[in-house]
Amino acid sequence: MKAETRPSAAHSRILGVGAYRPRRVVDNEEVCRTIDSSDAWIRSRTGIVSRRWAGPDETLGVMAEQAASKAVAAAGLTPEDITCVIAATFTHLMQTPAVATEIAHRVGATRAAGFDVSAGCAGFVHGVVLASDMVRARGGHVLVVGVERMSDILDLTDRSTAFIFGDGAGAVVVGPAEEPGIGPAVWGADGSQADAIRQSVPWDTLKKDPGHPFPALRQEGQRVFRWAVYEMSKVARQALDAAGVAPGELQAFVPHQANERIIDSMTRAIGLPPGVAVAKDIVTSGNTSGASIPLAMDALLSSGQAASGDTALLLGYGAGLSYAAVVATLP
Repeated sequence: MKAETRPSAAHSRILGVGAYRPRRVVDNEEVCRTIDSSDAWIRSRTGIVSRRWAGPDETLGVMAEQAASKAVAAAGLTPEDITCVIAATFTHLMQTPAVATEIAHRVGATRAAGFDVSAGCAGFVHGVVLASDMVRARGGHVLVVGVERMSDILDLTDRSTAFIFGDGAGAVVVGPAEEPGIGPAVWGADGSQADAIRQSVPWDTLKKDPGHPFPALRQEGQRVFRWAVYEMSKVARQALDAAGVAPGELQAFVPHQANERIIDSMTRAIGLPPGVAVAKDIVTSGNTSGASIPLAMDALLSSGQAASGDTALLLGYGAGLSYAAVVATLP
């Protein structure tokens, strides 16, 4: 069998974006039925007013298909043009196969490679960086999908996490470009703090003790907050320096939607001027982990706060504690 080859590309960029938000809107009052909290407290601490939780029919594959199909269409491509699918998710509750292969099948990219990236809330930017490298090395078009059903792994009685997270899917297509559209990546991980965001118990606990409560997400909020504000501001500046872009030259900042107070603190620490559009999808979507950056990107563009061709800083961070930042041109 002769291998299919394509010319490599000098540069890469994001060509299209798409999003899917579950039908069910869950406000703070509903969340507070199972935890000792209030709408006012949640708003003041996180900025979250509501989030979306997926229904039984809104599986990872279904949500990803909706977002991905929009991204492919927005890029002016057909499914046959997609050569690889990367899914950023950690809520795919089957060890194998990768959900990326299901997504490829659903969108009609039947000849595309597919694999998942499990890097928590930083996973989507990891996927974009990998896609950029793949396009420049091998050509083709790579579909990157951030998709999560966080509601599947929440303990709704846990006051530290139950109100934070939401579900959804966002996708982009990365393809060849005549000019640089995705800058050098700054990424890494601090494994010494891996326990700050973690699964409550390993999956094999259920094998040993079938009566054990289902594994749930646990997070040390204040510890993550301090790390994100201090360390991720430095990472953001490093990504800007690597791309040769000054804070005042940015048109948009699309950070992981973890907490509105973190976003505001980082915006000040980076030194972004008032004219920069800062994504605040956290308010109505909650923290959607690997889906948060593409969902926030789509919201900025759809609302007119940012425009195609704008220079944006993408910054993902979370479990691991892992992080990835890159300057990119918006589609």
